[in-house]
Amino acid sequence: MPTLTDNKKAIFDYEILETYDAGIELHGFEAKAALKGLASLKGSFVIIRGGEAFWVNAVISPYQPKNTPNWYQQDRTRKLLLRKEEINELTGKTSQKGLTLVPISIYTSRRKIKLKFGLARSKKKFEKRELIRKREVEREIHRNL
Repeated sequence: MPTLTDNKKAIFDYEILETYDAGIELHGFEAKAALKGLASLKGSFVIIRGGEAFWVNAVISPYQPKNTPNWYQQDRTRKLLLRKEEINELTGKTSQKGLTLVPISIYTSRRKIKLKFGLARSKKKFEKRELIRKREVEREIHRNL
């Protein structure tokens, strides 16, 4: 399962409680661009509306900008392919206060492009600072050894 794009900021900003995998409904040229690594997860999120899951604010740059159709929008809302049971489960969990669905990575599985996203709770500022301090201490220890 080669990873095409990661969302490192989401892992830093959120505490991931559970992870889910979903297929993505893409146009052909979007799939080529994602395979080439032209997708960005920064600022994107997953929502559930009307019994369907959608991936919002994700930018997939054109594979060949001059051959891309005029109607194409890079940051369009894309439908996620999940089972009805998973969508119902996610609907119940996201209704709890403070929980959201955050994209973690895009990867390939058996020639299919999939999105890994997680049920997440936002970290507090002091938790982020503590994590940075731990990293710095570990680096100093490795340097001294």
